[in-house]
Amino acid sequence: MPPLNLSGSKRRLVLGSLLVCALISALDAQEQKSALGAKPNVGRSTNKESKPARAKPKIKPTPSAQAQTSLTQVLKKGKFKKVGETLSVQTGDTLELRCRGRPVQWSVPLYLEEDDDGRLRTVQHERYNVLTLVNTTGADTGEYICYPMFCEDQDCRKEYNKAAKVFIFFPDPQELFVPSSNYYEMIELRSNWPTVLPCQVTSPKAKVTLHREFPPAELAVDGTEISFDVKKGFTIHRPRPFHAGVLHCVASLGNLRQSSIKYIIIYVNYPMAPPAPVIQASLSSVSVGENLHVTCTVMGEQDVNVEFSWEYPGQEIGRPLYTRESISRVSGGGARQQSQSVLLVDEVRDVDQGTYTCTAENLQGAKSVSTTVKVLPKAKAKKPRV
Repeated sequence: MPPLNLSGSKRRLVLGSLLVCALISALDAQEQKSALGAKPNVGRSTNKESKPARAKPKIKPTPSAQAQTSLTQVLKKGKFKKVGETLSVQTGDTLELRCRGRPVQWSVPLYLEEDDDGRLRTVQHERYNVLTLVNTTGADTGEYICYPMFCEDQDCRKEYNKAAKVFIFFPDPQELFVPSSNYYEMIELRSNWPTVLPCQVTSPKAKVTLHREFPPAELAVDGTEISFDVKKGFTIHRPRPFHAGVLHCVASLGNLRQSSIKYIIIYVNYPMAPPAPVIQASLSSVSVGENLHVTCTVMGEQDVNVEFSWEYPGQEIGRPLYTRESISRVSGGGARQQSQSVLLVDEVRDVDQGTYTCTAENLQGAKSVSTTVKVLPKAKAKKPRV
């Protein structure tokens, strides 16, 4: 076929048509490629309404669902150690404890609660609280407790059963005993309750003994009558009158030996129960001008002090109180005594009619008893017969 002899204008028209056809073919190929690459939506209806996502209800944790509180010592950044019952930290070092929980509250040795030097700091984080104590000394020795708090609205309370505690010693090469601002300490030795002598040492390695001042002697620590706990001191389990007096502790560690402060022990015979008073008036009905005695009696253990107090009708007009008190031993088996208070009302008047109440009190409690007295008019003298 012979070649076409086209003019310039016709040649440009043919080339333009060829370019348009090539562009259309390229667009069709691109659409087919996109259709082949798309994933089909199999088994799903496009006109079906989608269900809104249902939010899961948030469950507020209860105290019983929370984890047990734990204490961790921060040694260095990224290095932690779970603490046991006791811990020793060298004086001068920084103590850093972490307590898991939010929020929590700390309990520290008493004098640290009044710290004005800013050595003690606590910071609450999202899941734990950090206690930091700097420039530590032997005086910081004591128990550190972390209490998780359970809060409802604005009311918060400690969860004592979930508390985490540790007793921390701060060994001081110069001070074996925790320093005290007092030279003497008075301790009441109750007959019915164990008594603790807090000879608190700064090092768990110190050897501690108990001594009497007069006459000088070391007391036996057998674990039954008297025992020693390095975290508490000496406990007198069965207090007796002979334990009273002036006692002190002696601690030794290596070549160092030191004495504690003096403990003045006062023995107090505690009763087993509150008193049971009995009241009785000399007369239930008394005439004006006669004398009246109202007696209040308590039978109890020997050497147990009983205090009496009275309420009586004459108080309202300021009639003075006259009483007579006495203590006497009761014969027979057992160490018993009778304590008695007698209210004396001389020359009874109309205002003395009413209720008389006696209150007897000992170290275990108080009890009141009452009785009523009636005042009769004064009998008229009979006229002699003429």
